[in-house]
This record gives sequence, structure tokens and C-alpha cells, in this order.
Amino acid sequence: MSAAASPPRNIVVVGGGIQGTSVAYHLSKSSSLPENSKITVLEAKAPASAASGKGGGFMARSWGDGGNTQQLHHLAFDMYETLAEEVGCETYRKLPVLSVRPGFGGEGGAKKARKSAALGPLMPDWLDGSVGPIQPMGYGDDTAQITPSEFVNKMLEKAGDKIEVRLGTCEGVETEQGSDRGARRITGVKYTPRDDSGTAAVHVETIPADAVIVSAGPWSCAAEDWFQGAVELPMEGVKSTSIVWKKPEDSDVDATALFCGEDNRFGTHLEVYPRPDGTIYICGIGGSDYISKEELKAGAYREVCEAKESRVEAASSSFKEMSATYKAKGELEKVQACMRPCPPDAQPYMGKVPGWNGAYINAGHNCWGIAWAPACGKSISELVLEGESSSIDLTPFDPARFTPVGKRGGRGRKRQGESVGEQW
Repeated sequence: MSAAASPPRNIVVVGGGIQGTSVAYHLSKSSSLPENSKITVLEAKAPASAASGKGGGFMARSWGDGGNTQQLHHLAFDMYETLAEEVGCETYRKLPVLSVRPGFGGEGGAKKARKSAALGPLMPDWLDGSVGPIQPMGYGDDTAQITPSEFVNKMLEKAGDKIEVRLGTCEGVETEQGSDRGARRITGVKYTPRDDSGTAAVHVETIPADAVIVSAGPWSCAAEDWFQGAVELPMEGVKSTSIVWKKPEDSDVDATALFCGEDNRFGTHLEVYPRPDGTIYICGIGGSDYISKEELKAGAYREVCEAKESRVEAASSSFKEMSATYKAKGELEKVQACMRPCPPDAQPYMGKVPGWNGAYINAGHNCWGIAWAPACGKSISELVLEGESSSIDLTPFDPARFTPVGKRGGRGRKRQGESVGEQW
């Protein structure tokens, strides 16, 4: 169907992180978007205020090879460089990655690696403490990074008035009888507005919509209730602490990422990401908290998500053992925490809500949500505007895969998931 022949669309994306914003951005630039369409991002707090503002931004093209998510890794990695230039994002770059065993000194670690013809050029100057064997994990051809908060804001800036950002908490959807027997059709998205002081209003408003994409990270599981049980979205939120070191005043910071082994002294397995601005972001700190679906539905940690001080100390101590430079004069710039959304099979929910016309899920991307964002945004935009995704096979990511067949879809009598008899 051509855009000219299509009716105007009112599309609402619930969630203003990197996933939701990527969906909105790709919708806005699609040639299949009808004229006079309106795209609204409904965000509870502020764009990139949760994991997209606190994540590391690492991506690796080949690290998902052999599994269902390989296609997401490949397409997103291939898209990122072009997209970063398109929107004017300055923090994208390719960088090498080393595997580092912490807790050992002597000639077996950094000193030996610097003498190696293969490893020497990859060794950052700041890796000058006690470490054991070092091995390459990537040479910068298929490993890269981006600062996700910048990417979110640059996509919104580039889209301009094609995307409206509205602040408020989604409360559900409004519907009418759909085209299929027993199905429901989306007509609006209900939300509680957020006022200028950051508090929620006491009244509920509705955004007219004929399509809604739920892309709200771990809080997307609330859509179970919005769609009256048509999908079950088992989800666990993993709340983890991360830290950011200030840029040293008197030196540049070499661009090599580290994936560190278990440091039993501190209970850490650090991931270390130097950023283009000279700061160093560290996660893999251990001591994560696991948040239940019921807590997530109630909005747990959506407004405030604080770092765990004991893990800040553990991560700082572990890193300073590996870096004499930062042990001597390193200073923390930021301590923070966020949640990643984890379905039971560690694969995302991406696709249509069965029995609901105009309802879609794009959530549960685990620790790769930032890395996969361009591919997810592109494929979901195709699904919404063209009826199917041509860039990604979404079959493995069916949002209804954990939903008993008899419960899928709209209300009324069913036979093996198919609507039969009276519908009400």
C-alpha cells in the first residue's frame, strides 16, 4: 500500500530510551509513513533517563553468531556507523577489546603483553597494575562503542517536529471492535501527565492512536494488563551499579576496552570502557538485585535507581589494582545504577500482540538493548507500516511465546487459540 493511499496514522511509542526512540526515528524516516502522520514518544521521566542514560554502549558484531540474535548483532552493527554520522553523534567509534585476568603481578601480565608484537599496540597506558594473562577479544573491526544518551538525543534532534516527546506514565490503552472476530483495535493511549516539577498529575489523558509500540524496557511487562492477558511477558529486572572515572587532567585515555575475569577479592568481573571524552565507564561490578515482574508493574526504580555503595567500593578497588595510574590519582565522576530487562530465555519480545489490531511489543533486550537498537527500530517500523519486517526474522522473538495458546488474542470463546462462537 502506498503512503498516498493510506490514511493518516497516529502512532505512539511507549518508552523514550534508545529502543523506543530508535523505533520512532525509523518510523519518522520511512517512505511508507503516510503524510500527515503523527509520532509520539510517551516517556515516564525524560528521554534516556534509565539504562540508555547509564549503559556502557558497547557493541560486537560477531558475538551473537550461531544464535537467533545473530541477525540483530549484524544488522545493528552495520547500521550504527552510518546512523551516527547521519544524526551527528560524536561518540561512536570502533575500538579493540582485551580479555584481562585480574589479581596477578610480575612478568605474566601487562609487561609481557607490551612486549608482544600482537598485543603491544592494543595495550592502553593506563593498564599498568597487577594483572595476569591478557588475550585479544577484538581488534576494532567488529567491536565498537557509542554513548547511548547522546545517540537518543541526536535522533530526536534530527527528527525535529516529526516526533513529539510527551512526558507521562502510560496507564493503558483505549480500543474498539477490531476487524477480526473477537479482536480489539487500538484507538488511544491513556497516560498520567508529568508536570514541570517532575510529579505526576492526578488526571488521566488520552493520546489518539491507531498503533502503539510498547518499548519501555523492564516496565514493558505492564502491557500484560493493558492488553487484557492477550500476552504474558515474564520479565525480571536486573538492577546493577556502574561507575565513571573522571578524565585525567594531564593525559589522554587510550581507547581499548577490557573484559576482566572474576576478581574474587572484590566479587567483580569488570567491563571497562574508555570513552571519547576521556572518562572511563565501568560495569560488571557484581552484587546485582533482581526485581520481580510484580514490582516492575508497580514502577519499581523507574523514578529513582541508586547505586549500591558497597559495589562502588568493590569496583573502584578492583580497577585500581589493575591500574596504578588510577590508583595514584584517579577520581570518580559518577556512581549510578540502572536495570536491564531479562525475559526467561534472554531473547527480546518483538512483534504483534495477538488479537489486537495496532498493538506491538519491542522490549526485553537484556544486556544488548543498546547494541541492537538500530536493527530493532528498523524492523519494528517495517512491521507497523508495511505489515511485516523485511530486515529481521521476528519469529524467534514472538511476544506471545510464553502465552498459553488458549489465552492469546481477544476476548470470547476460543478453540486452540482461534476465536469461535460468541465474542463480547
